[in-house]
Amino acid sequence: MNASLVHDVIAQTDTGLVRSHNEDSLVISLQDRLVIVADGMGGYQAGEVASKMAADIITAEIGSRLALRASDMGQGLDKGLLRSAIEVANLAVYQSAQSQAAHAGMGTTVVVGLFDQQRLTVAHLGDSRLYRLRALQLKRITRDHSLLQEQIDSGLISAHEAMRAPNKNLVTRALGIDPTVDPEISDYQTEEGDLYLFCTDGLTDMVPDQDIEMTLQALGSNLRLCAQHLIANANDNGGRDNITVVLVRINRNRSTA
Repeated sequence: MNASLVHDVIAQTDTGLVRSHNEDSLVISLQDRLVIVADGMGGYQAGEVASKMAADIITAEIGSRLALRASDMGQGLDKGLLRSAIEVANLAVYQSAQSQAAHAGMGTTVVVGLFDQQRLTVAHLGDSRLYRLRALQLKRITRDHSLLQEQIDSGLISAHEAMRAPNKNLVTRALGIDPTVDPEISDYQTEEGDLYLFCTDGLTDMVPDQDIEMTLQALGSNLRLCAQHLIANANDNGGRDNITVVLVRINRNRSTA
């Protein structure tokens, strides 16, 4: 990440209270202006392999391609950069799952954020999420690729009922499941003071959006404490999955001083 783009960033991950190991992976690459959160799935420890492969390959692909055109950034270029990096990672995870019995069926959700001077480009697959707190109002930036989200969209179930619904983790898109992949990619303008939360469903399955909003409102000035509180809240509510959070606060005035 260019020096002028360094914002306030904190990341924390926790195994939770039920799982024996952590299948989440995260990357914060200041040099590459990049945040990645991935939640693996598959057989014993295969999910951990999938999420780490995806995060590492996406980071390497973006890093190498940015190095080739560091002075040629643009809205369309960032979208293409994320798409191509995810496609490379997808094929690698898929081929590993096909060729190694221990990795059969593995895959991973992923949410990737690439920050520019006044813009954030986001790509995601599955139900790991990105939220933005702006002017004390929380907005979910990503829309889950999940069966449950499709049921909500079609009116079969309310958002409130969804918090208690069974099979809420059945995703309709993920990285590494098929040889080709279609990530959802969008651009957003950033503003001074924006607070972005990248997270896995170990947080959002346990903590309602309104509680996430209150935590960010109350503790957003202390990112470490805020992340700790979010994870503790998820564990207090059952901690049924691994929990990963990355918080990024846009601090443009300080970073350009």
